[in-house]
Amino acid sequence: MVLQLGDTVPNFTQDSNDGKIDFYEWAGDNWVVLFSHPADYTPVCTTELGEVAKLKPEFDKRGVKVIALSVDDANSHKGWIGDINETQSTTINYPIIADVDKSVSDLYGMIHPNANAKVTVRTVFVVDPNKKLRLTLTYPPSTGRNFEEILRVIDSLQLTDNYSVATPVNWKDGEDVIVVPSISTDEAKQKFPKGVTEVKPYLRTTPQPNK
Repeated sequence: MVLQLGDTVPNFTQDSNDGKIDFYEWAGDNWVVLFSHPADYTPVCTTELGEVAKLKPEFDKRGVKVIALSVDDANSHKGWIGDINETQSTTINYPIIADVDKSVSDLYGMIHPNANAKVTVRTVFVVDPNKKLRLTLTYPPSTGRNFEEILRVIDSLQLTDNYSVATPVNWKDGEDVIVVPSISTDEAKQKFPKGVTEVKPYLRTTPQPNK
């Protein structure tokens, strides 16, 4: 299965280190970051899981729940969590799905046979409260993911869902944003009282409207 942006992500029920999880029920009305790992006791993923635990307050502030996946079983996850907590100086505070039968990996298209048919690739899925897929990022096993970037994208998605704006290159929360092309400059000036700068007729910026 190939999931594309805007698709409704499929539900699943699977074991985890926190017990059985029905994904839709667990997600509720929250945004979700689901991120996959090839296997337990892998070095790059150990650093990633630790980083997400440290960043969890930032995800919480944005109404985002985080959940990981690995193809090993829940008991293996519990042992690995001990290593993560020790080596990354943190405490894992979110569930890790046990995808022993690779049913979720197959359902979400996490296995790329031409890369390595035996393991899940390291994909990130950002899902909105309507269970729509809003972002996918796929990394090779050798490259650690940048979860600060994932938080940045979530900031952009949540902002642009609520205002008629887009975010420019390298944008960070609090910086100027772009007025979408579908709005005229006159309308934009009414809509954004902080001001509109017209760089070109198609390129107009305004201060972030919710700041």
